Amino acid sequence: MRYTVNCSIVFPDLPLLDRPAAAAAAGFDAVEFWWPFADSVPGDHEVDAFVTAVADAGVTLTGLNFTAGDMPAGERGILSDPARAGEFADNVAVAVGIGERLGTLGFNALYGNRRDVLDPRVQDETADRNLALAADAAARIGAVALLEPVSGVDAYPLKTADDAVAVLDRVGSPHLRLLLDVYHLAVNGDDPAAAIERHSDRIGHVQIADAPGRGEPGTGDLPIADLLARVVAAGYHGPVSLEYKPVTADPFGWLTREGAPA
Repeated sequence: MRYTVNCSIVFPDLPLLDRPAAAAAAGFDAVEFWWPFADSVPGDHEVDAFVTAVADAGVTLTGLNFTAGDMPAGERGILSDPARAGEFADNVAVAVGIGERLGTLGFNALYGNRRDVLDPRVQDETADRNLALAADAAARIGAVALLEPVSGVDAYPLKTADDAVAVLDRVGSPHLRLLLDVYHLAVNGDDPAAAIERHSDRIGHVQIADAPGRGEPGTGDLPIADLLARVVAAGYHGPVSLEYKPVTADPFGWLTREGAPA
Protein backbone atom coordinates (compact mmCIF):
# COMPACT_ATOMS: atom_id res chain seq x y z
CA MET A 1 0.00 0.00 0.00
CA ARG A 2 1.37 3.38 -0.99
CA TYR A 3 0.05 6.46 0.77
CA THR A 4 -0.09 10.05 -0.39
CA VAL A 5 -0.70 12.94 2.01
CA ASN A 6 -3.29 15.59 1.22
CA CYS A 7 -1.30 18.63 2.28
CA SER A 8 -4.29 20.96 2.03
CA ILE A 9 -5.91 19.38 5.09
CA VAL A 10 -3.26 17.41 7.01
CA PHE A 11 -0.90 20.31 7.79
CA PRO A 12 -3.29 23.22 8.42
CA ASP A 13 -0.90 25.22 10.60
CA LEU A 14 2.01 25.35 8.16
CA PRO A 15 2.48 27.77 5.27
CA LEU A 16 1.32 26.02 2.12
CA LEU A 17 4.75 25.90 0.51
CA ASP A 18 6.25 24.27 3.63
CA ARG A 19 3.84 21.36 3.57
CA PRO A 20 5.52 19.10 0.98
CA ALA A 21 8.70 19.14 3.05
CA ALA A 22 6.67 18.34 6.18
CA ALA A 23 5.19 15.32 4.44
CA ALA A 24 8.66 14.18 3.41
CA ALA A 25 9.92 14.64 6.97
CA ALA A 26 7.06 12.43 8.16
CA GLY A 27 8.30 9.66 5.85
CA PHE A 28 6.07 10.05 2.79
CA ASP A 29 7.22 10.29 -0.82
CA ALA A 30 3.92 11.51 -2.31
CA VAL A 31 1.53 14.39 -1.72
CA GLU A 32 -1.64 15.85 -3.16
CA PHE A 33 -3.33 19.25 -2.91
CA TRP A 34 -6.66 20.90 -3.41
CA TRP A 35 -6.26 23.82 -5.82
CA PRO A 36 -3.46 25.69 -4.02
CA PHE A 37 -3.95 29.18 -5.44
CA ALA A 38 -6.38 32.01 -4.83
CA ASP A 39 -7.06 32.44 -8.54
CA SER A 40 -8.07 29.90 -11.16
CA VAL A 41 -5.22 31.14 -13.34
CA PRO A 42 -2.33 32.18 -11.08
CA GLY A 43 0.76 34.03 -12.21
CA ASP A 44 3.81 32.14 -13.44
CA HIS A 45 5.78 33.08 -10.32
CA GLU A 46 3.14 31.47 -8.08
CA VAL A 47 3.11 28.32 -10.16
CA ASP A 48 6.89 28.11 -10.20
CA ALA A 49 7.08 28.59 -6.42
CA PHE A 50 4.61 25.76 -5.88
CA VAL A 51 6.39 23.42 -8.29
CA THR A 52 9.72 24.21 -6.67
CA ALA A 53 8.36 23.50 -3.17
CA VAL A 54 7.15 20.06 -4.22
CA ALA A 55 10.25 19.20 -6.24
CA ASP A 56 12.68 20.39 -3.56
CA ALA A 57 10.91 18.23 -0.98
CA GLY A 58 11.64 15.18 -3.11
CA VAL A 59 8.01 14.07 -3.27
CA THR A 60 5.67 13.32 -6.17
CA LEU A 61 2.48 15.29 -6.62
CA THR A 62 0.14 12.36 -7.16
CA GLY A 63 -3.07 14.41 -7.16
CA LEU A 64 -4.27 17.96 -7.74
CA ASN A 65 -7.75 19.46 -7.70
CA PHE A 66 -8.89 21.69 -10.49
CA THR A 67 -10.18 25.03 -9.25
CA ALA A 68 -13.24 24.66 -7.05
CA GLY A 69 -14.20 28.31 -6.79
CA ASP A 70 -14.59 29.94 -3.39
CA MET A 71 -14.64 26.91 -1.12
CA PRO A 72 -14.80 28.84 2.19
CA ALA A 73 -17.96 30.48 0.85
CA GLY A 74 -19.44 27.07 0.02
CA GLU A 75 -18.58 26.64 -3.66
CA ARG A 76 -17.61 23.14 -4.69
CA GLY A 77 -16.45 23.43 -8.27
CA ILE A 78 -17.30 25.57 -11.28
CA LEU A 79 -17.43 23.12 -14.16
CA SER A 80 -21.23 22.91 -14.33
CA ASP A 81 -21.64 26.71 -14.60
CA PRO A 82 -21.95 27.81 -18.25
CA ALA A 83 -20.78 31.32 -17.39
CA ARG A 84 -17.46 29.95 -16.11
CA ALA A 85 -16.63 27.47 -18.87
CA GLY A 86 -13.80 29.63 -20.16
CA GLU A 87 -12.35 30.00 -16.67
CA PHE A 88 -12.49 26.25 -16.17
CA ALA A 89 -10.79 25.52 -19.49
CA ASP A 90 -8.00 27.96 -18.64
CA ASN A 91 -7.60 26.34 -15.23
CA VAL A 92 -7.37 22.88 -16.75
CA ALA A 93 -4.46 24.03 -18.89
CA VAL A 94 -2.63 25.40 -15.85
CA ALA A 95 -3.33 22.38 -13.64
CA VAL A 96 -2.27 19.84 -16.24
CA GLY A 97 0.85 21.90 -16.93
CA ILE A 98 1.75 21.66 -13.23
CA GLY A 99 0.99 17.97 -13.26
CA GLU A 100 3.22 17.37 -16.25
CA ARG A 101 6.13 18.90 -14.35
CA LEU A 102 5.49 16.92 -11.16
CA GLY A 103 4.29 13.48 -12.27
CA THR A 104 0.65 13.86 -11.31
CA LEU A 105 -1.63 10.86 -11.77
CA GLY A 106 -5.06 12.33 -11.19
CA PHE A 107 -6.94 15.64 -11.28
CA ASN A 108 -10.05 15.98 -9.14
CA ALA A 109 -12.86 17.87 -10.88
CA LEU A 110 -15.50 18.97 -8.37
CA TYR A 111 -18.86 19.11 -10.13
CA GLY A 112 -20.23 22.37 -8.76
CA ASN A 113 -23.35 23.15 -6.73
CA ARG A 114 -26.82 23.33 -8.19
CA ARG A 115 -27.87 26.92 -8.83
CA ASP A 116 -31.57 27.77 -8.66
CA VAL A 117 -31.24 30.28 -11.50
CA LEU A 118 -30.05 27.62 -13.96
CA ASP A 119 -31.87 24.67 -15.48
CA PRO A 120 -30.27 21.49 -14.07
CA ARG A 121 -30.15 20.05 -17.59
CA VAL A 122 -28.07 22.99 -18.76
CA GLN A 123 -25.73 22.53 -15.82
CA ASP A 124 -25.36 18.83 -16.56
CA GLU A 125 -24.70 19.42 -20.25
CA THR A 126 -22.07 21.99 -19.36
CA ALA A 127 -20.50 19.60 -16.86
CA ASP A 128 -20.36 16.81 -19.42
CA ARG A 129 -18.48 18.99 -21.90
CA ASN A 130 -16.07 20.28 -19.30
CA LEU A 131 -15.42 16.84 -17.83
CA ALA A 132 -14.66 15.50 -21.31
CA LEU A 133 -12.26 18.40 -21.84
CA ALA A 134 -10.56 17.75 -18.48
CA ALA A 135 -10.28 14.02 -19.15
CA ASP A 136 -8.73 14.59 -22.58
CA ALA A 137 -6.23 17.07 -21.13
CA ALA A 138 -5.26 14.68 -18.32
CA ALA A 139 -4.86 11.80 -20.76
CA ARG A 140 -2.27 13.75 -22.71
CA ILE A 141 0.14 13.36 -19.78
CA GLY A 142 -0.90 9.81 -18.88
CA ALA A 143 -3.23 10.87 -16.06
CA VAL A 144 -6.98 10.78 -15.45
CA ALA A 145 -9.64 13.23 -14.37
CA LEU A 146 -11.60 12.26 -11.27
CA LEU A 147 -15.16 12.88 -10.12
CA GLU A 148 -16.02 12.86 -6.43
CA PRO A 149 -19.20 12.54 -4.38
CA VAL A 150 -18.98 15.15 -1.62
CA SER A 151 -20.72 15.66 1.72
CA GLY A 152 -21.48 18.77 3.74
CA VAL A 153 -23.02 20.96 1.01
CA ASP A 154 -26.68 20.28 0.26
CA ALA A 155 -26.51 21.92 -3.17
CA TYR A 156 -23.76 19.59 -4.40
CA PRO A 157 -25.64 17.06 -6.54
CA LEU A 158 -23.28 14.07 -6.37
CA LYS A 159 -23.79 12.39 -3.00
CA THR A 160 -23.22 8.70 -3.71
CA ALA A 161 -20.91 6.58 -5.82
CA ASP A 162 -23.90 5.77 -8.04
CA ASP A 163 -24.46 9.51 -8.63
CA ALA A 164 -20.90 9.98 -9.82
CA VAL A 165 -20.84 6.83 -11.94
CA ALA A 166 -24.01 7.96 -13.71
CA VAL A 167 -22.07 11.04 -14.82
CA LEU A 168 -19.12 8.90 -15.90
CA ASP A 169 -21.52 6.91 -18.04
CA ARG A 170 -22.93 10.08 -19.60
CA VAL A 171 -19.52 11.46 -20.46
CA GLY A 172 -18.20 8.14 -21.70
CA SER A 173 -14.49 8.88 -21.40
CA PRO A 174 -12.09 6.13 -20.28
CA HIS A 175 -9.95 8.88 -18.80
CA LEU A 176 -12.64 10.03 -16.32
CA ARG A 177 -12.91 7.91 -13.20
CA LEU A 178 -14.49 7.74 -9.76
CA LEU A 179 -12.76 9.28 -6.78
CA LEU A 180 -13.87 7.05 -3.92
CA ASP A 181 -13.65 8.94 -0.63
CA VAL A 182 -14.86 6.61 2.11
CA TYR A 183 -15.58 9.50 4.49
CA HIS A 184 -17.84 11.43 2.13
CA LEU A 185 -19.72 8.30 1.11
CA ALA A 186 -20.31 7.22 4.69
CA VAL A 187 -21.47 10.65 5.83
CA ASN A 188 -23.93 10.73 2.92
CA GLY A 189 -25.34 7.33 3.89
CA ASP A 190 -23.67 5.41 1.07
CA ASP A 191 -22.03 2.15 2.12
CA PRO A 192 -18.34 2.39 1.09
CA ALA A 193 -17.91 -1.39 1.02
CA ALA A 194 -20.90 -1.80 -1.28
CA ALA A 195 -19.65 1.05 -3.47
CA ILE A 196 -16.29 -0.69 -3.84
CA GLU A 197 -18.02 -3.92 -4.84
CA ARG A 198 -20.34 -2.24 -7.35
CA HIS A 199 -17.85 0.11 -8.95
CA SER A 200 -14.41 -1.47 -8.56
CA ASP A 201 -13.75 -1.10 -12.29
CA ARG A 202 -14.45 2.66 -12.21
CA ILE A 203 -12.25 3.67 -9.26
CA GLY A 204 -9.41 6.00 -10.19
CA HIS A 205 -8.37 7.19 -6.73
CA VAL A 206 -9.11 6.46 -3.07
CA GLN A 207 -9.17 8.88 -0.14
CA ILE A 208 -9.65 8.01 3.52
CA ALA A 209 -10.76 9.71 6.72
CA ASP A 210 -12.73 8.29 9.61
CA ALA A 211 -16.35 9.13 10.31
CA PRO A 212 -17.77 10.86 12.16
CA GLY A 213 -15.35 13.73 12.56
CA ARG A 214 -13.10 13.35 9.49
CA GLY A 215 -10.13 12.49 11.70
CA GLU A 216 -7.43 9.90 11.15
CA PRO A 217 -8.36 6.20 11.11
CA GLY A 218 -9.23 4.94 14.58
CA THR A 219 -10.92 8.16 15.69
CA GLY A 220 -14.34 7.22 14.33
CA ASP A 221 -16.38 4.16 13.42
CA LEU A 222 -15.35 3.30 9.87
CA PRO A 223 -13.52 -0.02 9.33
CA ILE A 224 -10.71 1.63 7.37
CA ALA A 225 -8.40 -1.40 7.30
CA ASP A 226 -11.19 -3.60 5.97
CA LEU A 227 -12.19 -1.05 3.33
CA LEU A 228 -8.61 -0.75 2.11
CA ALA A 229 -8.28 -4.51 1.95
CA ARG A 230 -11.48 -4.62 -0.10
CA VAL A 231 -10.35 -1.97 -2.56
CA VAL A 232 -7.00 -3.70 -3.09
CA ALA A 233 -8.71 -7.07 -3.54
CA ALA A 234 -10.98 -5.42 -6.10
CA GLY A 235 -7.93 -4.51 -8.19
CA TYR A 236 -7.00 -0.97 -7.11
CA HIS A 237 -3.23 -0.49 -6.99
CA GLY A 238 -2.88 3.29 -6.88
CA PRO A 239 -1.95 5.46 -3.92
CA VAL A 240 -4.37 5.96 -1.04
CA SER A 241 -4.76 9.55 0.07
CA LEU A 242 -4.69 10.52 3.72
CA GLU A 243 -7.26 13.30 3.51
CA TYR A 244 -8.19 13.85 7.13
CA LYS A 245 -8.09 16.48 9.84
CA PRO A 246 -5.50 15.44 12.45
CA VAL A 247 -7.15 15.12 15.85
CA THR A 248 -4.47 13.24 17.81
CA ALA A 249 -0.90 14.06 18.79
CA ASP A 250 0.41 11.56 16.23
CA PRO A 251 -1.79 11.75 13.12
CA PHE A 252 0.21 9.02 11.38
CA GLY A 253 0.50 6.66 14.35
CA TRP A 254 -2.37 4.52 13.10
CA LEU A 255 -0.14 3.30 10.26
CA THR A 256 2.01 1.23 12.63
CA ARG A 257 -0.62 0.02 15.07
CA GLU A 258 -1.44 -3.67 15.11
CA GLY A 259 -3.92 -4.55 12.39
CA ALA A 260 -3.51 -1.30 10.48
CA PRO A 261 -2.60 -1.48 6.78
CA ALA A 262 0.97 -0.42 6.05
